[in-house]
Amino acid sequence: MIEIRFPDQSVRSYPAGTTPFEVAQSISEGLARNVLSAKFNQQTVEATTPLKEDGDLQLFTWNDKEGKTAFWHSSAHLLAQALLALYPDCKLTIGPAIENGFYYDADFGQHSLTEKDLSAIEKKMLEFAREKFEFNMRSSSKAEALAYYQKQNNPYKIELIENLEDGTITFCDHADFTDLCRGGHIPQTGVIKAIKLTNVAGAYWRGDETKPQLTRIYGISFPKQKELTEYLERVEEAKKRDHRKLGKELDLFTFSQKVGQGLPLWLPKGAALRDRLENFLKKAQAKAGYEQVISPHIGNKELYMTSGHYEKYGADSFQPIHTPAEGEEFLLKPMNCPHHCEIYKAKPWSYRDLPKRYAEFGTVYRYEQSGELHGLTRVRGFTQDDAHIFCMPEQLDEEFKKVIDLVLYVFSSLGFEDFTAQVSLRDPEKPEKYIGSAKNWELAEEAILNAAKEKNLDYVIETGEAAFYGPKLDFMVKDALGRQWQLGTIQVDYNLPERFDLQYKGSDNELHRPVMIHRAPFGSMERFVAILLEHTGGNFPLWLMPTQVNILCVSEKYKNYAQKVLNFLENHEIRALLDDRNETIGKKIRESELTKVPYMIILGEKEATEDTVSLRKHSEGDLGSFSLEEVAEKLGSEINSSQATFKV
Repeated sequence: MIEIRFPDQSVRSYPAGTTPFEVAQSISEGLARNVLSAKFNQQTVEATTPLKEDGDLQLFTWNDKEGKTAFWHSSAHLLAQALLALYPDCKLTIGPAIENGFYYDADFGQHSLTEKDLSAIEKKMLEFAREKFEFNMRSSSKAEALAYYQKQNNPYKIELIENLEDGTITFCDHADFTDLCRGGHIPQTGVIKAIKLTNVAGAYWRGDETKPQLTRIYGISFPKQKELTEYLERVEEAKKRDHRKLGKELDLFTFSQKVGQGLPLWLPKGAALRDRLENFLKKAQAKAGYEQVISPHIGNKELYMTSGHYEKYGADSFQPIHTPAEGEEFLLKPMNCPHHCEIYKAKPWSYRDLPKRYAEFGTVYRYEQSGELHGLTRVRGFTQDDAHIFCMPEQLDEEFKKVIDLVLYVFSSLGFEDFTAQVSLRDPEKPEKYIGSAKNWELAEEAILNAAKEKNLDYVIETGEAAFYGPKLDFMVKDALGRQWQLGTIQVDYNLPERFDLQYKGSDNELHRPVMIHRAPFGSMERFVAILLEHTGGNFPLWLMPTQVNILCVSEKYKNYAQKVLNFLENHEIRALLDDRNETIGKKIRESELTKVPYMIILGEKEATEDTVSLRKHSEGDLGSFSLEEVAEKLGSEINSSQATFKV
């Protein structure tokens, strides 16, 4: 008999060899019908894996992230099976689950696969799914695995196997199809009821531009047709909210091939929007004791070698800039933190001076592959709302919690109400990924976990997701379409202060090492604006809108009165725009609706005579007649209520 412990810490006994599926059956038939995968002693296993020792067991259904991962990973196998059935000469490579669905990369040789081919592949996948083929894992020797793919003349699988250790190689079989695989599948294909292949794209083998280009097929699948229908409806809504489409319609930003890929150009309205976001955060930061600094767009290569960024990211960054001086090299700034370390180091500090909080809207540059670029969400030049806090170890807990307060203030002011926190820790199995001592990592991780608990955050722990220099707390926000984005990050760092030899004189008159907190509530201005655009559909909170009111004249005769209304609103700090063109009022209203300006003021003979305005609201219509004072009070109240007050 073996002892199985469940997440609620209850323990049950089972005969050795019992599978997770059989464990689920012992609890309830309903659970057994829905169980998709499992984790045993922190290792992902199949629902059909025999359990041969005591341990901790978690059972996953479609409602769990891990359950969806197994479902979509299994669907990728089904896609590969269909591809081989329809295109016997194609060379399969890899097919993982991703955040929403799965993909499979394949080499089709001379055949060019297009989106027109996807419906036939979907049909074949569903045929195989209905056969209810069981997924079975088996071990293979390295020699056997190599021989199998040599027979198929598949260089991609051979390359993968050559990098694996003998004794660690496994295959997954279903029906007459087999694929090199580490595991993590649903019990059988019949669970997959609905499939949609969404896109065909190019992808370099192993992400290397020097290697062959493959065809990547993206898809998503569900256990119910209804869920696929709802998903496709959300996708259509997302297309309407695409920040690239809205950015063009609202005149916020553009791109130019001559300027360069991934380098956005902000148009006047977009620049004004960014200014308001920056000023909003600067005002809160000033209250919280931050000081603004400015650092250059380039730095000596030695700076990034000291910080460790060059060693970790140098090969994938913009290449060094050579100066006329022999051996002198500079880099486009990929991070602000090394510069801020040098600002701190510019003078001696006492414990009485700490914490020091340096903030900068600093533009940084990172080379993203052209295939990874996407609107404002993946760019090569972007501005971070960066700040670095240098504090004594005993101040760390309080400072970290203050940063959490600032992030929550940003979210509440901009309408992000549904979020979870993710505590990202190092992977203890891969110490080579990180810099610094194990002791410093333990201190940093403990500080983050304590702060998250004390602030009653709804958080999850993700092992292996830490930055190379320290653990972090990321805020995962759900937008209006239910999509999850990482917005806002706070990181604890004992390592950069050590690498830069940062010091302060303590009350004992001895020199001590400060702790560093990295934080960026927005993350980057570009990505934040993109997410905000899609979350709001371009209907920003009133305080943030570039134009809050459009003043529309029924006729040019009322131009003088319209100018009086414009001056009145501007004196009350309400941003208004006068449209006195010789166009019909209907056309002006339609155009104003398209630009998503929240309010319209309509002026005709009645309004000019009575010194009133007719007020309309975007997408709602006519609100009635108001005096100028009533309009100023109404809009001022809405502006104030839509932006939270930051309390220190």
